[in-house]
Amino acid sequence: MQETGRIFIAAAIVLMVASSCSRNTADDNYPIRPVPFTSVKMTDNFWAPRIKMNHEVTIPIAFGYCESTGRVKNFEIAGGLDTGAFQTIYPFDDSDVTKIIEGAAYSLQTYPDPVLEAYVDSLIWKIGLAQEDDGYLYTNRTIAEMGYGKVHEWAGEKRWEKTNILSHELYNLGHMYEAAVAYYQATGKRELLDISLKSADLVDKDFGWDAFVSYPGHQVIEMGLVKLYRVTGERKYLDLAKFFLDARGTRPDGEEYSQSHKKVVDQTEAVGHSVRATYMYSGMADVAAILKDQAYLNAITKIWEDLVYRKMYITGGIGASGGNEGFAEPYHLPNMSAYCETCASIGSIFFNHRLFSLHGEGKYFDVLEKTLYNGALSGVNLAGDRFFYPNPLESDGRHERSAWFGCACCPSNVCRFIPAIPGYIYSVTDNDLYINLFASNNADIAFGSHKVKITQETSYPWEGKVNMTVDPEKPGKFTVRIRIPGWARNEAMPGGLYSFSSQSDERQTILINGQPTETRIENGYAIITRRWQTGDRVELDLPMPVRTVVADERVKEDEGKYAVQRGPLMFCAEWPDNRDGHVLNLVMDEQPLFRAEFVPGLLNGTEVVKTMARQARRNADGTVSLGDAEEITLIPYHLWNNRGRGEMKMWLPYRESAARPTPAPTVAFTGKVTASTPNRALSAINDQLEPANSNDHTWPYYHWWPKNNRWEWIRFDLARPEKISRIKVYWFDDGPSGGCRIPDEWTVEYLSGGSWKKVETASLLAVTKDAWNIAEFNPVTTAGIRINVRLNREFSSGIHEIIIE
Repeated sequence: MQETGRIFIAAAIVLMVASSCSRNTADDNYPIRPVPFTSVKMTDNFWAPRIKMNHEVTIPIAFGYCESTGRVKNFEIAGGLDTGAFQTIYPFDDSDVTKIIEGAAYSLQTYPDPVLEAYVDSLIWKIGLAQEDDGYLYTNRTIAEMGYGKVHEWAGEKRWEKTNILSHELYNLGHMYEAAVAYYQATGKRELLDISLKSADLVDKDFGWDAFVSYPGHQVIEMGLVKLYRVTGERKYLDLAKFFLDARGTRPDGEEYSQSHKKVVDQTEAVGHSVRATYMYSGMADVAAILKDQAYLNAITKIWEDLVYRKMYITGGIGASGGNEGFAEPYHLPNMSAYCETCASIGSIFFNHRLFSLHGEGKYFDVLEKTLYNGALSGVNLAGDRFFYPNPLESDGRHERSAWFGCACCPSNVCRFIPAIPGYIYSVTDNDLYINLFASNNADIAFGSHKVKITQETSYPWEGKVNMTVDPEKPGKFTVRIRIPGWARNEAMPGGLYSFSSQSDERQTILINGQPTETRIENGYAIITRRWQTGDRVELDLPMPVRTVVADERVKEDEGKYAVQRGPLMFCAEWPDNRDGHVLNLVMDEQPLFRAEFVPGLLNGTEVVKTMARQARRNADGTVSLGDAEEITLIPYHLWNNRGRGEMKMWLPYRESAARPTPAPTVAFTGKVTASTPNRALSAINDQLEPANSNDHTWPYYHWWPKNNRWEWIRFDLARPEKISRIKVYWFDDGPSGGCRIPDEWTVEYLSGGSWKKVETASLLAVTKDAWNIAEFNPVTTAGIRINVRLNREFSSGIHEIIIE
C-alpha cells in the first residue's frame, strides 16, 4: 500500500510538471494567431511532395553530414564518450545539430518514424552528456578545457567574453531552445527541454542589468527564450529575451553588422548581417506581442518599410552584399553578385509572418509569398540533397548548389523550415478565419466558439482557381477573410520598389455556393461575413496573366530591363532551354507577347513561359549586332540549376544599351586562364565587363581571399602566338568592410622557348585603386602571359578584369 502511494504521488508530480509545460507555442499572444501546421494536412502536388522529400532525403542526409563532419563527435568528446580536439571549423557548428532536430520534430508529426525518433533521442542523450554541471553548453570551450587543443579565437578566454561579437555561445543555445520546445511538443519527451531549461537558468543568472550586460553577436536566442516562456509560463525567460534586445546599443563596441549600433527601439533601417537582422526583428515582434510594447512595434514596422521599399530583391531575397552577408545601401541590388542568403529568406518569412499576426495586413503575406516561392525555395534542389547558400538572380555558370558547406546554416535551416510551411496557410481570431496562402489541403481549425473543417483544391501556383469547402461543426456566423494577393491587384511588391509595366483589367471573382458575390477588400483580404453551414463552397479565381515587372529607376542594375512574373512566381531564362546555352546576351521586345503552358515532363512538371528574343554579340570593332528573333523558354526561378551549371538570367534587357553581348574574340577572352589558386570565378577576369570602381559588385570578380602577404599568379595560354605590348589590370578592393585591398606589387612575364621571361618596362608597375593599371613594354610575340601578384601584407587581393593588347 505504501509503495502504491509512492507511485501515485510520483505520477502526480510528473503530471503537474508536464502540465506546467503544456502551453501551446502557437503564437497565442498575437492578435491574429497562426493555425498550427499539425492541424493542416497537405494534399497538393507542389508542397506535399517537398515536405515528404524533406523527411525522406534532406533530414537524413543533413544528420549524415553532421556525423561525417564531426559535429556530432564534438558532443561525444565534450560528453566524455570520445577523445580528441574540436572536430569542425566554426564554434557555431553545434547549432546545425539542433536545427535539424527541430526539423525532425516537425516532420515526425506528419510522418511518424520510430527509427528517426530513436536516432534523435540518441543525439539528445549526447547533448546532455556534453552539458557542464552548471548548465553551460558550448562544445568548443568544453573540449579545450578538457585539454584537447585551444578554444576558438572567436570564443575568448572566458565564458561569454566575446558573446556580443563572434563566439556564438548564445546563438547555439537559442537554436537548442527552439529544438527543445519543438521536440517536446512532438513527442512529449522532455530531456532536451530539461537540458535547455538548465542552460537558460544559467544564462539568466550570468546576464542582466545587475550582472553581465551584453547581448548575442548573432541573434536567435530571443526567439528561443520566448518559446521557453510560452511552454513553461516562467516570466524570467521572457524578461531575459527582452534584456538581450534592450542591451543592444548600450556598449561602446556596438556595430551595424550585428544591429548593436543603436538601441533597438531607435533603429529604423535594415542594416548589417541580414540573418542576424531578421532573427532580431522576429524576436522583437514576439516580445512586442506579449508585452504590447508599442516602441518595439513602431521600430520593426519602420525597419520593414526600409527593407521592402528600398533593399529587397524581386524574388523576396534580401542581402545584396557578400562582404557583410547583408544589406547594402538603398537601391543597390546587383544581380549576379546578389547574396540573398537562403537563411535570410527564411528569416524574412519569420519576420513577415509575425508582422502580419500583429497588424493583419495582407502586404506582409504578399512579401512572404513572394519570398516563399522564389527566394527561399531556390535554396534547395528538387532532389532535396543540394543547397544554395547565396541565391543570385543571374549567373555566368559559376554558381551551383552544394551538398553541404563548412558553414552549414542553410541546409539545416531548410530542414526545419520546409515541414513547417503548412502553418502559414491559415490564421484566426476568435471570430475570423484568415486564408493566407493557397494549396490543396484539409484542415481542422478551432477559433473562438467555432470548430471548422476547411478544404482547398487547387493547382496553385500553376493556376489561380481555388475551390474551398467550409464545414463548421454547427452552423454559425463568423468571417472568412481570403487574401487577394498584391500581384492580383496590380501591385508587384508593396511600396513601389517594383511595379508592373502596365495595369491589368482582369479581376478576381468569388462565388459562394455557385453564386457570384461582391466582397469588400480590406487590408488585402476579401471579407465574407455570413452564417456558415456544412457544405458551403467558396470558389476563388485569381487571373494569372504573364506580366513584366520593372524596378524603381534608382535601381541602376535593372535599368532598361524587366522581369517576368506569373502569379507568385518569377521566371528566368536558363541555358538548357535556349539555343547555344547562352541567355546572358538576350535582348527582349519592349512590348512582348507571352505564351504560358504546363510541361509535365520538365523539372517534375512545371509551367513555362515562351516569348521571343534576340541575341546580342559584340564585334571586334566594339560595336554590337543583334541576331534574328527566336523563341525562348523561361522557367520558374526556384527551379534553376537543377540540370547542371550554366547561364541564367532573371532581369531581361529590352534596351540594347542594357544588354550584355557575347564577348568579342579578344586575345584575353580566347585564351585559357589558369591560376595559382583556381576557382570558378576565374572566368570573371576576361569576361569584358568593366567595373565602375574597385569595389563594384555588379559584375563577377576573382579574389584570393583569405590569402595575404604572398605571391600568386594568373596565366593566359593564348589560342595562338600573338604580338603583345600592353597589359591592363583592374584590381578588386572592397574597402574597410571587406577583406581585399589592392596588391603591393605586380609583374608581367611572357612565355619564350618554354620558360618565363619578365617583360621590359620603363619603371616599377603602378598599383592604383579605381582605375586601370597598365603595363606597357616592348612588343613580344608569345603564346603565354603570366601576371604575378604580391598580395597585400595584411589583406587579400582580387581582380575585376584583365585586357591583353
